[in-house]
Amino acid sequence: MNSTPKQLNNHDLCDGAVYPGVRYEKRPARTPDGKVVDGLYNAWIWLDNPTQFNSYTTDMVKGVILAFRAASNARDVNAVVFTGVGDKAFCTGGNTKEYAEYYAGHPQEYRQYMRLFNDMVSTILACDKPVICRVNGMRIGGGQEIGMACDFTVTQDLARYGQAGPKHGSAPIGGSTDFLPVIIGAERAMAACVLCEPFSAHEAYYMGMVTAIVPALKVDGKYIANPLVETTLATDEFGRITFGKPKTGESLAQGKALMAKGTVDLAALDEKIEELCAKLLMTFPDCTTKSLEELRKPKLDAWNRNKENSRAWLALNMMTEARSGFIAFNEGPKNDREIDFIALRKAIAAGAGWTEELHLSIQPKKA
Repeated sequence: MNSTPKQLNNHDLCDGAVYPGVRYEKRPARTPDGKVVDGLYNAWIWLDNPTQFNSYTTDMVKGVILAFRAASNARDVNAVVFTGVGDKAFCTGGNTKEYAEYYAGHPQEYRQYMRLFNDMVSTILACDKPVICRVNGMRIGGGQEIGMACDFTVTQDLARYGQAGPKHGSAPIGGSTDFLPVIIGAERAMAACVLCEPFSAHEAYYMGMVTAIVPALKVDGKYIANPLVETTLATDEFGRITFGKPKTGESLAQGKALMAKGTVDLAALDEKIEELCAKLLMTFPDCTTKSLEELRKPKLDAWNRNKENSRAWLALNMMTEARSGFIAFNEGPKNDREIDFIALRKAIAAGAGWTEELHLSIQPKKA
């Protein structure tokens, strides 16, 4: 057999890469009993924009691509952990301020941006290492899409999941319409993508979107399950599963009181992440990579079939509904960030075109 080369080739895209808006770090790998393994690591990739709920800007998308390529190529990396800074959000998708102020009304610019976005999703799906999405808070919109591109999801149970597309002028075709039917089935995917109603981490776990779920709220020094949702498996009078559904009435009031008394502590989340990384460490690396490649195929088949025509449609949509939706979200008052859907539908039914007058008439009224 050949001896080890005296000098290993560098297969990274560029030397000394900078990851704008993204933190990249290598943490020592640990065995299942917690012992540090010298010379082996887990790569942690952090979206670092907590003041805007870790929404990704154009530069951050570039950073994610470069970071994943570096982690994939790193010979001493066991697994990749993809997460966000803070405890409020993993990621809420594209940066709506940038969308509204730069891309709205500029389809060719957005088409180029979507090339970067598509490359980000593809880079996650092509990573030679197992990828764990550490859901430290909301996973919404495009955040849901890049989260589902990962191989595993470990979540804290206060997190919320969901799509934003048709509510804010887009369609969730950056991965959700490809991945959700594969992961949770066609009917549930239809409801999630079209109705855009957020759902709890417990519902996500029940639907099969999540590998593991842990508590994050500590009251009097002890972890308790999310007090705002039903966390026991039960049915209502119609036989519908209530697990993970929002509480109501007095039960909700009691839950809010508990939330007010507690503090968010992500130590249990990190412990579960380390546990999963340790399990992955104790496998044949090439056999694990091949297993990942095969198991990713249903997602990849749908993604590769649709990503280019989705990119073209999303670019053109920046002239019509996306322009109005993103501007409404960016500039509308905090309690009213949606356009007037009834006025829009009536105008379209009467044959109106997408004029500036129509755009302005459906915007939320500022106080």
